[in-house]
Amino acid sequence: MDNRFMAGIDIGGTSIKMGLLTPSGSMVGKLEQPTLVELGADSVIERTAEMVELLLQRSGVAKHQLAGIGIGVPGPIDADSGVVHRAVNLHWQRTELRAKMETLTGVRVFVENDANAAALGEMWQGAGAGATNLVMITLGTGVGGGIIVNGAITHGINGVAGEIGHITVEPTHGPLCNCGKRGCLENYASATGIIRAGRETAENGQSHVLASVLRERNKLTAKDVIDAAKAGDPGATSVIDQAAYYLGLAFSHLIVLLNPAKIVVGGGVSASGPFLFDKIREVCQRFVPFPQAFASCDILPATLGNDAGLIGAAWLVRAHAWQSVT
Repeated sequence: MDNRFMAGIDIGGTSIKMGLLTPSGSMVGKLEQPTLVELGADSVIERTAEMVELLLQRSGVAKHQLAGIGIGVPGPIDADSGVVHRAVNLHWQRTELRAKMETLTGVRVFVENDANAAALGEMWQGAGAGATNLVMITLGTGVGGGIIVNGAITHGINGVAGEIGHITVEPTHGPLCNCGKRGCLENYASATGIIRAGRETAENGQSHVLASVLRERNKLTAKDVIDAAKAGDPGATSVIDQAAYYLGLAFSHLIVLLNPAKIVVGGGVSASGPFLFDKIREVCQRFVPFPQAFASCDILPATLGNDAGLIGAAWLVRAHAWQSVT
């Protein structure tokens, strides 16, 4: 078994990222190419299969040494059949990803939601190492999540489990979410939500720093808001305090429901470090009624960055094809 490998693939709306890993998790080769979504699902899948061949060639690994391929893809999926129900950013609908990839490559294929794959990657090789009960939250354009219980992803009856960004945290006056309801966590804690609140703060005259950035560049980033808050700007601080409050509130719910050992936070916003995490922990502790549950749950930043998804996808092969491998 030691001379065999696993391919982990992360298919996103912008790029296809791929890695070749050993059973112990060592990366022996990587490859990244544009997704070219506009060419259609079949074209993307065919190019992904071609990339597998190219990665093997560049890594000096023969096809028969490939034990399997794991793929993380955005949107709800059926993990048993490998069908992607709907991937909005890819414009996929009822796409038989596993069947098509297995036909093209002749190798076993396993499919998972991309946020779930990232959670598995962090559990195996990242900040979640050593924990088999954990939750991963990604703070990016939206707020994604993956829930791992006893070492396995929780999918729920329809594959919707882990949509943490759509926990309602402000039920009466929250802004309208893309999902159609109001007050979702995503509207406050995502990079998009922080940028929107930062712009409103600047336009209302509550942040001279952010107003100055807007005049210079006509746009804001979440980092602009975080940096202004770190520098003591009152308006920006109120935006970050709001995001931390709602994250802490949502995390308290997760702790009471799941009693995880770790909540791992990924995405660009998580790079703000202790400035944000200390605020989240303070709020979370206030809302968790069981001191032992809060004390036993570490809230910490992810460590694998953009590789989390492909590493977690490779773990699918390890878990399903090589259950005896340690």
